[in-house]
Amino acid sequence: MVKSKTVITVNDTSERLQKVMASCGVASRRKCEEIILSGRVRINGEIVKELGTKVSAKDIIEVDNKVLTKQQLVYYVLYKPTGYLTTVSDSYGRRLVMDLIPKEITKAHRVFPVGRLDYDTSGVLLITNDGELSYRLTRSAKEIEKVYQVRVEGILNQDAVTRLMKGVLLDGKLTKRSKVEVISIDKKNNSSLIRLTITEGRNRQVRRMCESIGYPVKKLKRISFGGITLDGLSVGECRALKPHEIKVLYSL
Repeated sequence: MVKSKTVITVNDTSERLQKVMASCGVASRRKCEEIILSGRVRINGEIVKELGTKVSAKDIIEVDNKVLTKQQLVYYVLYKPTGYLTTVSDSYGRRLVMDLIPKEITKAHRVFPVGRLDYDTSGVLLITNDGELSYRLTRSAKEIEKVYQVRVEGILNQDAVTRLMKGVLLDGKLTKRSKVEVISIDKKNNSSLIRLTITEGRNRQVRRMCESIGYPVKKLKRISFGGITLDGLSVGECRALKPHEIKVLYSL
């Protein structure tokens, strides 16, 4: 039960409820919409399920009977290992990326991963409690570069490289143009190592792109997301983003 009610501080003008919730670190904006629709949010004591609801500085917002208050926004990059789910909970008890975040962070802030990285994919994963930034990065119509280091089966030829660059058909729609760099060829083990840069975020996109041209992925690592890299990190480690890195993400 809430002992005292603190008025949430928002801009003088009214804003959409889900946007305010996300900016307060409740969850990503998409998840906040789900929370609203499920009837877990009250404004001034009344349950609200309308996504278009506007709130102002005078309104008291409660989520799960707890008054919403502004919290310090934090930003981290995690070197995600393979074998971890990119989610904050799992009913089957599988390992989660949140298990890798230091307890002092998760106790002080309601952080969550930005977007998803497949169970069997490693690399750059952003962690934050800034739901508004998460929404902008995952739903933006602008091109945000994601760079992957990919080990594929087979010796990649020029025709395959060209097809990847120009786009391949996935679910009846061509992928956007991508950048492809062949790093090395391993004839002994019949494999190729490439660097693939894409600007979309379709489900298992890199794996499906490579499979569609006949080169199944053996190993996949995301080495950059919007310019944020793994520099200085070992597998399973995270670090706080620097101020200029946060500014870069917002500029995207």
